[in-house]
Amino acid sequence: MSEVSMWFREKISRRGLLWGGLAAGGSAIAGTAAGQSVHSGHGAASAADAAPPPAHLAAHGSMITVGDVDNERNGFDPSRIVTDWETGSVSTLPDGRILRTFEIEAVDKEIEIAPGIMFPAWTYNGRVPGPALRATEGEHLRMVFRNSGSHPHSMHFHGIHAARMDGVPGAGLIDPGEEFVYEFDARPFGCHLYHCHALPLKRHIHKGMYGLFVIDPDPARHPELANVARSRLLGTPENAEWQEFAMVMNGFDTNFDNGNEVYAVNTVAHAYMKRPIRIVRNRPVRIYLANVVEFDPINSFHLHANFFDYFEQGTTLTPTLRTVDLITQVQAQRGILEFTYKDHETGLYMFHPHQSEFTELGWTGMFDVVEAVA
Repeated sequence: MSEVSMWFREKISRRGLLWGGLAAGGSAIAGTAAGQSVHSGHGAASAADAAPPPAHLAAHGSMITVGDVDNERNGFDPSRIVTDWETGSVSTLPDGRILRTFEIEAVDKEIEIAPGIMFPAWTYNGRVPGPALRATEGEHLRMVFRNSGSHPHSMHFHGIHAARMDGVPGAGLIDPGEEFVYEFDARPFGCHLYHCHALPLKRHIHKGMYGLFVIDPDPARHPELANVARSRLLGTPENAEWQEFAMVMNGFDTNFDNGNEVYAVNTVAHAYMKRPIRIVRNRPVRIYLANVVEFDPINSFHLHANFFDYFEQGTTLTPTLRTVDLITQVQAQRGILEFTYKDHETGLYMFHPHQSEFTELGWTGMFDVVEAVA
């Protein structure tokens, strides 16, 4: 009897119950979605009644979610937030420096992370990941944080600032209904992160309280590589040549057993498989990538049929790794990827982690490389 029980436990894993069980029960998840169209609408559909899937959806054995997430109800769309930068409001200080002000609100919100799977998130500005904040090196930053959630929260920025601005227990947590203003200078330049640092930390992070915090280099401070710095500075002609994407690798523990059942980049499982990210072939690509997956020690990013240069933490203007097709990141590690498809034919090119389980549980996507955007 004990041998049978052991076999049963091995076969019926928590992930198997979630993904296989929900599919069998008529929800919107299926381990093999052959026969399901891309735009099937919210909820489940019969594979027998649906049209054959586009070829790219079968590329991983049709291991893909069935149906669509309701982005309008979520209040954010992965296809939009991948290029959506929050630049705040700008004014001038008495000493002539730029003051850049951001307004951030903590809100409890139920979000849909895969078709039919809801998650009780804690959010910044009602979205997961939180807004991708972007500033320029040397500016003075003012972060107005209001806690409209049900628990004490904070904002901890990976950057350089005073202890009283660190957003950790002791320096100060912000209770529900209260407000705090974080102020510091934007330094160093790079691809950074912010997140809640209230305890228990693993709970506040995996519930959704994190986001990208990008500081562009000031070309005047880097005369030896001013052209490279200008290419990263949002709003310059040099930067306009680049196709830039904000990608946060995340995961979700739906049954709170300290293990993830759903993985994604920018929250919604398989979002970029169903709606590939459009890339113009002859323009360079830059990805601001961060890993915030809780409960798993490592995550990765692999680019199919191509190689990229990697800037660890984004704090250098020369690559820390050249000509690689895979990098690994622990939680809170981040960096900048740069590459091009100018010597490729047009078509669909996959990207995903090289942890196969993560790929099959939602974290995989496609770039749709085209000659031009109509």
